[in-house]
Amino acid sequence: FNADDDSRSIDYVLNKIINLRIFTDSEGKMNLSVSDVGGEILFVPNFTVYADTAHGRRPSFSFSAPSAISEPLFDYACKKLKVLFPRSAFGKFGADMDVMIENDGPVTLIVESN
Repeated sequence: FNADDDSRSIDYVLNKIINLRIFTDSEGKMNLSVSDVGGEILFVPNFTVYADTAHGRRPSFSFSAPSAISEPLFDYACKKLKVLFPRSAFGKFGADMDVMIENDGPVTLIVESN
C-alpha cells in the first residue's frame, strides 16, 4: 500500500482484481476474469512494490505506507476479499515468505486506485 491508500482504494482494487479480464478465452484473447476460469487469488503484502530506485544505489521506500497504516489496511483487505472471493489465500503481514506460484503468460499488472 502507498501512503495515500484507504478503505475506498482497497475496495476499488479488490473489485478490479476479481473482475479484471486477464485470462485468455478460446480465441486467445484476454477476455476472462479469475471468476470465469474458476481460479484462485493469493493476496500477499509487498511494500517493495513502491521502491524508488531513481537515486543512488539503495532503494527508498518513502512511498510505501508505514506499518501502522498498511497492516490494518491489509487486514481489512483480507477480510473483504474472503467475503467477495472465497477462493482466496493470504500471506502474512511482515513475514518473510516463500511463495510458489505458476505464472501462465507474459503479463504482470500492478492494480492501483489512484
